[in-house]
Amino acid sequence: MRRATRRWIVAGGALLGFFGGLAACENTVQRQRAATCRRALPAVAEAGRELRLLRVGTGAVPDSVRVDYADGRRPHWILCRFGPGTDLVGLTTEKETLTGAALYMLKRFYLDTPDAAVGDPGG
Repeated sequence: MRRATRRWIVAGGALLGFFGGLAACENTVQRQRAATCRRALPAVAEAGRELRLLRVGTGAVPDSVRVDYADGRRPHWILCRFGPGTDLVGLTTEKETLTGAALYMLKRFYLDTPDAAVGDPGG
């Protein structure tokens, strides 16, 4: 095999490995975002209701995750918006948008606790 051919094969393999690693990283970030949004669900849903996940996927806006769920027979949704990585920067339900202090309280006193992992309806 010629030297130039070997270089192209090695360069192609390195490039393929790089893009494969990048795709795996993106999937990890998306999974963490989905878990964060699911974990916020018990805190923003009506208390005392049985929650059933219908769908968890990307939202309509960039860097967002939408969770569709039902409490009983009625469907609901929440939309979580993220900054770089997995930083939750906004949460919207069909009734309200959490901003400022409410979002800070949710992150600091619920999502950063073990209770959020235990209450994850998709966990």
